[in-house]
Amino acid sequence: MERALPPHEPGQRIRQQHRRNGRRRTAVAVAGVLGLVAGGLAAVAAAGTGAAATTTTTTATTGLGSNWYASAPYLMPEDNSPPDAAAVMDATGQKAFQLAFILDKGGCSPAWGGTSSIDTDTTMPAVIQAIRAKGGDVSVSVGGYGGTKLGQTCGTPEATAAGYQKVVTKYGLKAIDFDLEEPEYENAAAIHNEIGAARILQRNNPGLYISITTAGTGAGTGWFGQQMLNEAKSQGFTPDNYSIMPFDGGFNGAAAQTDALVKFNGILRTTFGWTEADAYAHEGVSLMNGRTDAAEYFRQADFQTVLDFALAHKLARYTYWSVNRDRQCPGTVDPGLSGSCSSVVQNDWDFTKFTVRFAGATPPTTPPTTPPPTSSSPGVCTDPPWSATTTYTGGNKVSYNGHKYHAKWWTLNENPSASGQWGVWADDGPC
Repeated sequence: MERALPPHEPGQRIRQQHRRNGRRRTAVAVAGVLGLVAGGLAAVAAAGTGAAATTTTTTATTGLGSNWYASAPYLMPEDNSPPDAAAVMDATGQKAFQLAFILDKGGCSPAWGGTSSIDTDTTMPAVIQAIRAKGGDVSVSVGGYGGTKLGQTCGTPEATAAGYQKVVTKYGLKAIDFDLEEPEYENAAAIHNEIGAARILQRNNPGLYISITTAGTGAGTGWFGQQMLNEAKSQGFTPDNYSIMPFDGGFNGAAAQTDALVKFNGILRTTFGWTEADAYAHEGVSLMNGRTDAAEYFRQADFQTVLDFALAHKLARYTYWSVNRDRQCPGTVDPGLSGSCSSVVQNDWDFTKFTVRFAGATPPTTPPTTPPPTSSSPGVCTDPPWSATTTYTGGNKVSYNGHKYHAKWWTLNENPSASGQWGVWADDGPC
């Protein structure tokens, strides 16, 4: 008997790794899961023994307290004008970061953004080394909005786990985040593989901190989120926390977000039979600072309100997307949605200081005397500045946030820094 699919749920579009024809994807067909039998059997053996096909290239730390992994904000070191993580640590006191995102490069092969294989990538090892050299550590987020996830292609939970085990071993991880969103969480077989992989990693890596992140709605989470929880229950899997993202769903300020957290607590109680306190002890929140994809605005006061709620109810996690956006946009404060600034009035790293407080530390009160360095120092831009109201055609050149860009095809109101590798704007480097 056929059943109509539930309404398509909102996703976090600024997290999207791949864009086509200059437009953000809003509806994605449910993907099929490939039966990679031969590869799956080989991967099962690797997962069962904890072996990995790669050599660890970053020195593993003894790990931080779980409160730091629970507070780790998302950071993209390979996209969206990445800030210097060490400088952010100095300015805020933050010790842990959630590096994003691992996707499938093809054939059940983990890669950053689905393009940079973990076997050959050089950016991430350098970033991780710098963070650990200052007494910090990282978690890695697998999945995110858009792109192809390992759970969609690896065929079985065991093969999926083997792919992720390579990431855990390569970087000596003490924590990992499963960001289960579109289109993956609309695919029951893919979610079965992801939850199964998380369970296997938990078993094979004692003490590994595992968070599960999924979409938030005014009702707590949507139909697909409930099915994911049901899958976890059926497999007998309990992560360190289930976190919802209460944004991009018609949320209006912190009151709507805390209300969603209360309702999600009820969903956790009903699903797993937990008490209210037990449910909050397994519940987390992942926020978005400044302007969201849906043009909601969450400012410092909203973050403070949600932090107060999280501390009062003893939530298991409080984080946000993203450190790349934790700075005021140059020129026009709100130029539109950006992956490299917040579109609200702020000082650099204002929002990261809230995650520091959740971890139990006190942020420095004296800001750095010089701006934190970025991965590339911008010079003087001679190309005209990008405008959200100007129509551009292929070959048009603009400058934005210290970088030069040229349009590949027609576009209007597509922020250059949020365009990505396959978007309309090609990044020609710093001015």
